[in-house]
Formats: sequence, structure tokens, C-alpha cells
Amino acid sequence: MSEGPVAQIIRQKLDAALSPQRLLIEDDSWRHAGHHHDGGMDAQPGGESHFNLTVVSAAFEGQSRVNRQRMVQKLLAYELAGPIHALSISAKTPTEDEK
Repeated sequence: MSEGPVAQIIRQKLDAALSPQRLLIEDDSWRHAGHHHDGGMDAQPGGESHFNLTVVSAAFEGQSRVNRQRMVQKLLAYELAGPIHALSISAKTPTEDEK
């Protein structure tokens, strides 16, 4: 399944800033169809507005869980102010991901 434009932006920004060992982007918008915030970037029903992210990066070493979330949120601040209504973030170090 190909990624939509918002997912592609998420991938580009996180790849550039965090060089993740693993990055999973799940568009969960379909589960929220019909909600008042439905639509995403192109304002089409079912559009990219809700995402679940799994980011595994050495950049998270020594950072608290809250700081990891903040790092990702800061990188995606523009998207969070616009097309993204909800973002679930799992941010792990490579060591944590091995467990």
C-alpha cells in the first residue's frame, strides 16, 4: 500500500532528523471517518488525519519517554497544526526495540 502525501512528509522529516533504524507509519484515519476532523491534507473523507508511529532511533538514547515524544512532535509541528488531528507515538532506542 502506498503512502499518502502526509505520511510521505512524516517519513521525510523523521528520516532526515532521526535516521531511524525502523520507522512504521500507520494511517489510522479510516477508523475515524465521519468525525468532525475527518479529512487530512486534502480535506477528503478518510484522508490522512490520524496516525500511529513507531520510531526506533539511536537519537533517543539517554532521552526520557516524554522528551522522545517531544522530539517527534517538534519535528512534525507544522503537520500537527494542520492535517494531523491525532498522533500516537512509540519512540524507542535500538536496544529497547530488540527486547
